[in-house]
Amino acid sequence: MTSELESWERKHYVAGGGDPMLFYVVYGEVDASVPLSCSTYRSNGVPEGIDVMSYGPNTHPDIPGSFRDGYLWDEFVADDPELAETVERCRHCMILRGTPTDSTTLDYLRDTVGLITYLIDHGGCAVYDPFMFRWWQPSGWKQQIFDPAAAVPRHHTVILVSEENDPSLKWFHTRGMRKFGRPDISVHNVAPELEDGVIDLCNRLIEHQAFGHVVDDGQLIKMASLPPGGVIRHGGNLDDPDFNNIHLDVSWPNAAEPCGEREP
Repeated sequence: MTSELESWERKHYVAGGGDPMLFYVVYGEVDASVPLSCSTYRSNGVPEGIDVMSYGPNTHPDIPGSFRDGYLWDEFVADDPELAETVERCRHCMILRGTPTDSTTLDYLRDTVGLITYLIDHGGCAVYDPFMFRWWQPSGWKQQIFDPAAAVPRHHTVILVSEENDPSLKWFHTRGMRKFGRPDISVHNVAPELEDGVIDLCNRLIEHQAFGHVVDDGQLIKMASLPPGGVIRHGGNLDDPDFNNIHLDVSWPNAAEPCGEREP
């Protein structure tokens, strides 16, 4: 029996946009003997379709260490050495992963956020979000993810910026939209004067898609802050390492420069 929690509605929901997938790793030795309070954590427990697996010295002891290497781990060690040292000492972790059976609302995300917060409060010391390339301190997780008490899509995604071959141009792309079963966003060759407009575009697409909108292949970009002629094309696949997701490729195919001068 589930409690009457406020639903996280998807006001633009259209069927057929894609299946969400969640993937989180909670480090620490969690005491799960304490019952989960639905009202305190705004969670009805594990959403249908999501698996929760516990690993430690007696169950696949190699799993906790499998996320503690590579570029992202090195960045985490440099950014937060104290928490990284705590995670390094952890012999236990729990993995929450799967595709929710019902994505007509974002209640699956609400329930998972509350469940992870419960795990933090009962022994968890850090949360790793592979889709966002993000390691969360418990305080940061609570402040940005749990405390808003609502679906805030921009807190569950990230806009990454990389230099192009021409160092005066940038590549903007998102990660994390797979949590909503929608494509991430990619915009190449962005000139400095258009960076704010591209960030605004990414945020708009994040919000609309997270709440259920499906972007059509060939949709035109009509924003005063960006040049005319922009078009969105569907691209990529779920195995693309830049996104771990399909993506929307935004380009200006008829312009001399992909993100050239705006018309007055």
